[in-house]
Amino acid sequence: MTRGRRREVESSAVVAVMPVVALLPVWAIAITVFWWPLWIWTGTPWWVVAAGYLVAGVGLFWRPVQRLVLMRLLGARRPHPTEAYKLEQAWRQVAQANDIAPGQYLLAVLEADDLNAFACGGHLVVVTSFAVSELPPQELVGVLAHELSHHLGSHTVASTIGLWLSLPVMLLSRVGFYLQSVARAATDSFARDSAALTALGRLVGAVLTAVSWVFLSGLMASNWLSNRLGKAAEFQADHRVVVMGFGKELSASLRRVMGQGKVVASSHPPARTRV
Repeated sequence: MTRGRRREVESSAVVAVMPVVALLPVWAIAITVFWWPLWIWTGTPWWVVAAGYLVAGVGLFWRPVQRLVLMRLLGARRPHPTEAYKLEQAWRQVAQANDIAPGQYLLAVLEADDLNAFACGGHLVVVTSFAVSELPPQELVGVLAHELSHHLGSHTVASTIGLWLSLPVMLLSRVGFYLQSVARAATDSFARDSAALTALGRLVGAVLTAVSWVFLSGLMASNWLSNRLGKAAEFQADHRVVVMGFGKELSASLRRVMGQGKVVASSHPPARTRV
């Protein structure tokens, strides 16, 4: 039982650093884009902005910041009263088995029509609204035990850092594609009678598209690595659930996924393999 409640740095948590490393180059470019006007106005060095952003990300492992910021970044919310009761009843069993205070972790709900859950930050456990409403209590216990196992195995550290680094990259990618659409519309509306202006507008649009794809490609490469390497973390979390004593409960929830024909996340092994 001791192994079930102690935080460890498992091998999959170490390997999970690789997608973060893959994201660093495009993150550095994105930070440079935000830093450049600030440097023009204030002369602030690049490393101050970069270091400040990284330090701010440490707050995502602090419970109050997870509640106020991380939950919103993930699109999650606090459970409704009926959801809270069901989650708390299940979570109390998991917490008792691991000798932890139930309030040490935060439970949140993500509005979604699939049976899923994930862990993030240092203490956040997110369950889909479908899972809360459809899973029997003991199967919900197995799912929550699995997500606690991700925390106890330190699997969430690299993924949370990756989420934080991806924010400016995603923002610039979306802005780039939006401006490309604006440039194309402006060219079609105001420059159709001028070959030179049309060529200029298309050039601007092409440049914005290329820049946007640079950022998007970095995100896609990082996500691909994360999906390829994430399966080991799932197996290690499943093993820890068995050590906790909730293997049958988790297995039952996985069989439910198989029975409903639900598509699992690409970072997860097939439910049948996990069972």
